[in-house]
Amino acid sequence: MQVSVETTQGLERRLTISVPAETVDVEVKNRLRHLGKTQRINGFRPGKVPVSVIQKRYGKSVRQEVAGELMQRNFVEAIVAEKINPAGRPQFVAKSNEDGKPLEFEATFEVYPEVELQGLDKIAVERPVVEVTDKDLDEMFVTLQNQHKTWKENKRKTKNGDKLTIDFNGRVDGEEFEGGKAEGFELELGSGRMIPGFEKEIVGMKVGEEKTIKVTFPEDYHAENLKGKDAEFDIVVHKTEGPVLPEVNEDFAKLFGVEEGGVEALREEVSKNMQRELTQAVKAKVKEQVIEGLLEANELELPSALIAQEIDVLRQQAMQRFAGQMDPKNLPQLPDDMFEEQAKRRVKVGLLLGEVIKVNELKVDEAKVKELIESAASAYEDPQEVIDYYTSNKELNQQMQNVALEEQAVDLLLEKAAVKDVEGSFKDIMNPQAK
Repeated sequence: MQVSVETTQGLERRLTISVPAETVDVEVKNRLRHLGKTQRINGFRPGKVPVSVIQKRYGKSVRQEVAGELMQRNFVEAIVAEKINPAGRPQFVAKSNEDGKPLEFEATFEVYPEVELQGLDKIAVERPVVEVTDKDLDEMFVTLQNQHKTWKENKRKTKNGDKLTIDFNGRVDGEEFEGGKAEGFELELGSGRMIPGFEKEIVGMKVGEEKTIKVTFPEDYHAENLKGKDAEFDIVVHKTEGPVLPEVNEDFAKLFGVEEGGVEALREEVSKNMQRELTQAVKAKVKEQVIEGLLEANELELPSALIAQEIDVLRQQAMQRFAGQMDPKNLPQLPDDMFEEQAKRRVKVGLLLGEVIKVNELKVDEAKVKELIESAASAYEDPQEVIDYYTSNKELNQQMQNVALEEQAVDLLLEKAAVKDVEGSFKDIMNPQAK
């Protein structure tokens, strides 16, 4: 086998490989001989078909089959010998494939980029220092009460938090539009279900009251014909209800599966859950900053083959999410550009973290794997059952090992980064968009 390596452009490489004619011809003859013993052809006894007949009928297809296998086999031998690391599958083109002549072919493919990590000490991280306070716990209990609230009809002026039953009829440029009319529509004020300004304009209305309000559709509204348009809505209020929160007592605690210990046991359980969620949120916030700093400090040329693979993964994930909402037969083919930027980022992150792992010879820390599994299991009613499921399922266990190794790489980068501890609050960490 003769091999030459050529850099075509960027990460693309082309191998030109020549396989001796004798190697190809011997393999072709052996297969034709085997076919002669197994094929049934009219006019000949089984196993007695002349080689010339087999050659005439099957020679071309057998040679193509042999060439395909030899190209794959010799390509693998060549990249091992040349110490080349392909990213994605090669494209083979046979340049010469004739009886008595060497098999010559080209294999075109991309390689992984050379990664030289830099700027690790310039990664800046603001690490939140946060604790769950009694005030946070009290506010969480209000949230839990709201989840189990009931409604009581009233006749007063409405305010945020009330539920209204209304009719509305909308117009744009004096004309009614599709979706702009409803009767007996239930709306909780302050829920943000309607376009900006709609709920604010009907706060203070009473049962039986009628009002015409003016609002403007957002520029990014989903209906093209309504984007940025001014509209009028005629409103009629038929019913108003105020929220009634359940009393925090033993019965309330039982709603959340706490059969013993009452409110104090529930507060302890809720506090523990909040602390677990807070720990995960802080870890995610720190990791996000480390990854962002790593990306900014390191430029890489990315193999298009890896980007294409990642796009396919993201597309499949999106299709699975949509499949739960509509018939898979009606799902559109989602375009590549919908996922391209996210795919590029994921490929780059994978390459950089992979280099961190390789350079520092990181190995999976089984203690961290155990910690991750136990943390995930703690959110379930029977944690041990979840732990046993993870440890007995090879695929899930491997996924958790990958997560652990990635976290080890992030932890190592964090040690080298410029880290500043910043006081924060539970609310800001858990609801950053509300700041």
